[in-house]
Amino acid sequence: MPLGRNRLSEPEFISVSVRNSGQMPSVLTYGTRKALIGSSIKPFAEERKVSLLVLCALALVIGVMTGLGAVGFRALIGLVHNLSFNGRLSVAYDANVSEGPSPFGDFVLLAPVIGGLIVVFLVRRFAPEAKGHGVPEVMDAIFYKRGKIRGSVALIKALASAISIGSGAAVGREGPIIQIGSALGSAFAQFIGLSTRQRITLLSAGAGAGIAATFNTPLGGVLFALEILLPEVSNRTFLPVVVATGAATTIGRILIGPDPAFSVPDVQFSMVASFNAQEALAFVLLGLLSGAAAWAFIRLLVVMEDGFPKLSGNEYVQNIIGMSSIGLTMVVLTHAFGHSYVDGVGYSVIQEILDHKMTAAGLLALLFVLKLLATTVSLGCGASGGIFSPSLYLGATLGAAFSAATNSILPHSGLTPSSAAIIGMAAIVGAGTGGVMTAIVMVFEMTRDYAIIVPVIVAVALAAGVRRALVNETIYTVKLRHRGHRIPKERHINLYLVKQAQDIMERRIIVAGVGTTLKQAMAAEDIDDALPIVVEREGRIVGLIPPRSGLWAESQSNPALMVEQFVERRMVICRDQDLLSLVFARLKRHRAGAAIVVRSASRPRVNDIVGVLTKRVIADAVIDSYED
Repeated sequence: MPLGRNRLSEPEFISVSVRNSGQMPSVLTYGTRKALIGSSIKPFAEERKVSLLVLCALALVIGVMTGLGAVGFRALIGLVHNLSFNGRLSVAYDANVSEGPSPFGDFVLLAPVIGGLIVVFLVRRFAPEAKGHGVPEVMDAIFYKRGKIRGSVALIKALASAISIGSGAAVGREGPIIQIGSALGSAFAQFIGLSTRQRITLLSAGAGAGIAATFNTPLGGVLFALEILLPEVSNRTFLPVVVATGAATTIGRILIGPDPAFSVPDVQFSMVASFNAQEALAFVLLGLLSGAAAWAFIRLLVVMEDGFPKLSGNEYVQNIIGMSSIGLTMVVLTHAFGHSYVDGVGYSVIQEILDHKMTAAGLLALLFVLKLLATTVSLGCGASGGIFSPSLYLGATLGAAFSAATNSILPHSGLTPSSAAIIGMAAIVGAGTGGVMTAIVMVFEMTRDYAIIVPVIVAVALAAGVRRALVNETIYTVKLRHRGHRIPKERHINLYLVKQAQDIMERRIIVAGVGTTLKQAMAAEDIDDALPIVVEREGRIVGLIPPRSGLWAESQSNPALMVEQFVERRMVICRDQDLLSLVFARLKRHRAGAAIVVRSASRPRVNDIVGVLTKRVIADAVIDSYED
């Protein structure tokens, strides 16, 4: 008879009727069983874990610290910017307001060069992890470093990124504060000795808190942590993240103000009843275009990050080359249009687009291309900063340029430069980062206009689809791929949990009575120990011997040993209709290797057994649920 399983067939038992009712079954201890059959069971590692309530309290502390860190980080950026561009000592700086030409004139091109050299020194000397846009390092720490980030990274990242942004590098401030919040959460968890799972939870809570405090978008911060960082979504991870983001948002609103990141005019779209073909076509085209733009952003960033280290000279020389090109671009744009446009976070350009002050399609398209080059060059040559703000900038300029260019072709599309800019921002952020839900919710929080949700959903979905068709990696994971560190993009594949025990259980088992020898049990059908053995006495279940327990070899050397000597001390019984989540919980609680599956019965007996649930079939169910 073949040993392969047929999950659709009826349970099949191999019964061994030899019994010795006078001999009581004995259960061996872990040490004795290991000595007899060479068990490879290892004791569970002890890790310090705290209750969910305590973990939420710790997340509250992380949220407050990150909120204060976000405020201090913005002030530090303002200090560097005012020194570099205005020649004054002040932390007052509103990135949403255009300042015009620098009083330093053309000498302002030296600002990003000098700032870049300082950043290279800080990164090389103190924290190599602070180089780049931050989020890949956070993801790497979660999946490959057990959630461990050095506490010094928070300080160096804050200083290096503030210098990069303030001196003119075309990078954002969200990536740094994400890494800063993550470093605070990880360092705090390491200090008190938390387990890996809870350390990763606090790390992710700090990251979500950082982005929530920066944009004043608490829901967006929560979704960012859940969708992009956390390997698991459950109450034990969700609640601490919510607490941390809420605390950070509150601190930000108190110290910075309650207003969202951008002042957005009312955006009105037609209701569904009057929805027309031109509107649908406009949203679709903008989504497709944004997906291609996100792909171009990812590919160009890879080219720059791989290309600059190949240039002659050391990192300082490479940085001078890259930052000189940024400074030269700033000077040329200032002479041509009265503003440098591409430096820093670029919020002033986004705000002008939203205020309908910048509507020329040619200028918008030019700024899109120049910002794309400036950001990738900045990160390629060693700047420290994020890609979230540049993604918003690219989306706003692309969307507004698309609206201006197609207004005569699609006059009834309902798109204005500001509404198209909002849709473009969400589309490029969602497609580039892979945070589709994060992008949709954050744009809603920034606009406070529910009417824009439908166009945003359409554009983001299409953009993400196009980007994924062109390149499978996101702008966060592509950097780690070159290290050989693959980050799973579908991390919440738990659909196997909707299966019941009867769906995956082993249906071929051996039933052996107390007093049966190993040789008799193993010789039932001339098989080895690949099948589980249920030991019974007068119809009552005595215990279970999981498959592959090493008993076949033992039966050859000690054929007189009885099967009851090898039954599991911690026996788990579940019903055939129990969900796998319940079975998993019981297996973990009892530290058992398998579970006996019975039909619903209050006092199950051998005749009620329908199968055995083993770790092998559980692994098969998990693997089968994965889609590449």
